[in-house]
Amino acid sequence: MSMTTYIKEDLSVRLQSGQLPPVALTLNSLAEHYQVSFTPVRAALAELVEEGLLHKGTNRRLAASPESSPKRRKKPLPLPAPPRDAFVAIANDMVQLSLQGESVYLREEATAEKYDMSRSAIRNIFHRLAGAGMLDHIPRHGWRLRPFRREDLQAFIEVREVLELKALDLARPHLEVDRLQALLNGNILPQNKAELPVVDNNLHAYIIARAGNSYIQDFFERQGRYYELLFHWEDQDRATAIETVRQHREILQALLNKNWRAARRALSHHIRFNHPILSRIQPTARSQK
Repeated sequence: MSMTTYIKEDLSVRLQSGQLPPVALTLNSLAEHYQVSFTPVRAALAELVEEGLLHKGTNRRLAASPESSPKRRKKPLPLPAPPRDAFVAIANDMVQLSLQGESVYLREEATAEKYDMSRSAIRNIFHRLAGAGMLDHIPRHGWRLRPFRREDLQAFIEVREVLELKALDLARPHLEVDRLQALLNGNILPQNKAELPVVDNNLHAYIIARAGNSYIQDFFERQGRYYELLFHWEDQDRATAIETVRQHREILQALLNKNWRAARRALSHHIRFNHPILSRIQPTARSQK
């Protein structure tokens, strides 16, 4: 669903059920309310005027038409669900652009227009992506995308394996059976080809938190966020997600059985070999020199 369609449907339902948003029916107010640029708001309002749900008064301001007055219903009309989380959509697009291996600059104005969003909303998303290590803010130049390097991924995996296995050793006396069982239950394999797997990646954060080592936590907070975005994108591939669930369940079952050697072996294998898509990306020119 586009933002224009969502805004139109949301306002249409509100007009017909007396649930108007707590702002004036103006471009400025509605754009701020929906966190978008003027373009989708202007298009949605034009369609509502054409359909007779809104009209322009003598003062040129928009107002609800008599035809759109609330009708008596046993149940109010349900408001439409908003479009997909803009941060998730933009983050996925940034990942795919990053995987091309090129460092590119992004302009807030052009990006806001592309996604039918306000510039301030795009700036907020860019700040979140910068916090995750996906973007760098360059003074007087804008935002620079971090290019994916397969050699960087391999270096991260090597350090991650050492630190996460150490975290597991430290966390062992502090693991909670109920929490481990909940994590196991949260990783669900599909029962048929129509179903999607359910991936719960909180296992890793739980182990690191229970280890209680601030230096290990600092590494993952500083260096892990960029790769979390990459791994989340990779898990959208069904086959990869199914394998992730299987490996998570193997680790968790070993932990529940207190088979520490099997748990370490399964965790090591999971960290090193569960990136089939990212690992196939060709090395950059820098790594071939």
